[in-house]
Amino acid sequence: MTVVSVSSTLVRRLALASLLGNLAIVLTGGAVRLTDSGLGCPTWPRCSDESWTATTEMGIHGVIENGNRGLGVVLGAVALAGFLAALGLRPRRGSLVRLSGAVLAGVAAQGAIGGAAVWTDLNPWIVAGHFLISMALIAAAYAFWRRVDEPDAPVRPTVPSPLRPLTWLLGVVAAGLLVVGTVVTGSGPHAGDADVPRTGLDPQALTQAHADLAFLLLGLAVAGWFALRAARADPAATRAAAMLIGAILAQGAIGLVQYATGLPELVVWLHLLGASLIWLATVHLLHTTGTREPVQPSASIMELPERVARRVAP
Repeated sequence: MTVVSVSSTLVRRLALASLLGNLAIVLTGGAVRLTDSGLGCPTWPRCSDESWTATTEMGIHGVIENGNRGLGVVLGAVALAGFLAALGLRPRRGSLVRLSGAVLAGVAAQGAIGGAAVWTDLNPWIVAGHFLISMALIAAAYAFWRRVDEPDAPVRPTVPSPLRPLTWLLGVVAAGLLVVGTVVTGSGPHAGDADVPRTGLDPQALTQAHADLAFLLLGLAVAGWFALRAARADPAATRAAAMLIGAILAQGAIGLVQYATGLPELVVWLHLLGASLIWLATVHLLHTTGTREPVQPSASIMELPERVARRVAP
């Protein structure tokens, strides 16, 4: 039996494709919700009882929802290809197999939750879980992509030990911000369909809690940036903290605009993009707080005679 070996370049490209694809599907999913196309395909996994694709009678809503599902199929194919490529890499690296497998499993779970959302007529809590799974997938796909170029060695901190808990606290607050944001969405308009019930929670109170968490995250990010500079930490970590601050400030500006203008669809879509970028910047910062020492390559058999000759030469 012939064993097919793949290159790390292929694995890296597939990992990057998974990362970008998971970002893209958040945006297409947002378009589904903001155009009231959530039930454009009223059944799952088929678009209708008679067809796998949208029909003319379904109109633009069916096209939008079916397009989002199509991207999900493509994303699943990319995740499967990434997993198979990790298996075919020689020497095989267990870390890449596990990370690519996590991405593949997450995409499958995402599809199942999407089906549950359709079956429950866009229950806001299930729709919230649909979004949060995408955030987990972005984190997993980023780790997969980054790990391709890292050796399988223990992590060595690149920032002073007292600062690492601060960066992990940033991650916890960012995750909390995402969770509260989904609850805010579930209590407000843009449900994905005009007849979908909301959670019944107070959107004003939830919006205030969401804003409070955003200010907390900004404060922690600014404090982290100053602390990293003062401690002369790895410049990559300092730059990552600055990127996170920029993403939070941009998101804050978008949030103020959408609040003042009554949640127009385009601004809400940009807010969704901003949430994804804040999360990605947070994940990036967490990864920059440690590195893996590169493994020194061993001499090949062809190089050994030359090295021995140099050592014994007078």
